[in-house]
Amino acid sequence: MRINITSVYVDDQAMALAFYTDKLGFTKKTDEPAGGARWLTVVSPAEPDGTELLLEPEGHPAARTYKEALVADGIPFTQFAVDDVHAEVERLKGLGVEFTQDATDFGPVVTAVLDDTCGNLIQLATMK
Repeated sequence: MRINITSVYVDDQAMALAFYTDKLGFTKKTDEPAGGARWLTVVSPAEPDGTELLLEPEGHPAARTYKEALVADGIPFTQFAVDDVHAEVERLKGLGVEFTQDATDFGPVVTAVLDDTCGNLIQLATMK
């Protein structure tokens, strides 16, 4: 068993695609019509056949409530691994990305939390 797709709820798929590709550096993998929305996934350019991130529209009424509750409590929706959180924070700040938590050393891990502009907090992490 393996994880091939995971998702993040987004309030606007076009805006999410721009953020996740232009700012975070993912590449678009799949973009197909799916009902009134799109089956829209991105992948890491380092692992083009790796786990896909589905930019899933928050069509279900509970999705927005869930996202808002996480943000209100400062809880990231998901986490992405990076080689160097400090360097990634500086690179992304240079692109205008806003952080709710700067790079912070928690012993075995360094994390930072960013606002994906689509209603989610996303954690970046580097394991030591």
